[in-house]
Amino acid sequence: MKPFAPMLSRWLRQATNSLRRALLRRPTAPAPLHRFDSGTFVTTVGARPYKLFVPEGFTGKQLPLLVMLHGCKQDPDDFARGTRMNDLAQQQGFLVLYPRQPPRSNAAKCWNWFMPNDQRRGSGEPAVLAGMARDVVATHGADPDRVFVAGLSAGGAMAAILSREYPDVFAAAGVHSGLPQGAAADVASALTVMHTGRLRPFGPSRSGGPGVPTIVFHGDADKTVHPANGQHVVDDVLAGTPPPAQINRGEHQGRLFTHTVFPGRDGRPFVEHWEVHGTGHAWSGGDPAGSYADPHGPDASKELLRFFGLQRRRAIS
Repeated sequence: MKPFAPMLSRWLRQATNSLRRALLRRPTAPAPLHRFDSGTFVTTVGARPYKLFVPEGFTGKQLPLLVMLHGCKQDPDDFARGTRMNDLAQQQGFLVLYPRQPPRSNAAKCWNWFMPNDQRRGSGEPAVLAGMARDVVATHGADPDRVFVAGLSAGGAMAAILSREYPDVFAAAGVHSGLPQGAAADVASALTVMHTGRLRPFGPSRSGGPGVPTIVFHGDADKTVHPANGQHVVDDVLAGTPPPAQINRGEHQGRLFTHTVFPGRDGRPFVEHWEVHGTGHAWSGGDPAGSYADPHGPDASKELLRFFGLQRRRAIS
């Protein structure tokens, strides 16, 4: 055993030195690239927690702000992961605000788009969310003429409400798998319109004029929110006889789609409707690492940012 002991000791020293050299050569983990801050916004009509994505490398620049409203059973981290919105926002220079619906406000963490008090300016969730957007504009120096709102499912329905009730805050909206304002007045009517797509307006009265520029995504195989609701959102924004539409059909990432564009008087797209064939209740072109995200079909996140990049807040008549 004596001759073996020095050999074992020498081998252990060599192995230890080799491991030490390998560890020294191994690159250290990079520091996080982006800021994803947490906070809580408090106002007289309510409070909500949030996360705010702040892209790096844009110091001193007045950036646009996108408010992203998650769907039921989701949270900001999950929604950001499934949409990959933070990665795109870093590339294009967007602040992204993710309000969070806590279970105490809705057991399934849905935005309460179907409750009358949460469909009106100055009350409930619309007042909190619009106030949160204004606060980020003020504290982070965002461009007040380039504030946008988008959401999925219940978040999409709330985005439609916010864009209707606060056109002085939001320049454009994105509604993915959502419903128009006034589609329901309680849980029962919400379930009916979600499952059947038959619309009976319940919501608050308003001018009836056109809404803000809006991009709509909806899968025609959606079994949770009937695809007819996507068309209802389009009709509500156009409010009347629509202008001549440009219709394009194609295929992307394994899914066929129909892309209908209604131009505005200024030549910019006013409404875009993406019907993704074969997609269910999920974010089109998303990352399946997040919930309710389908990797197939057009990339809704890229299309939303493209659409928003063409928009500015319009004067309120």
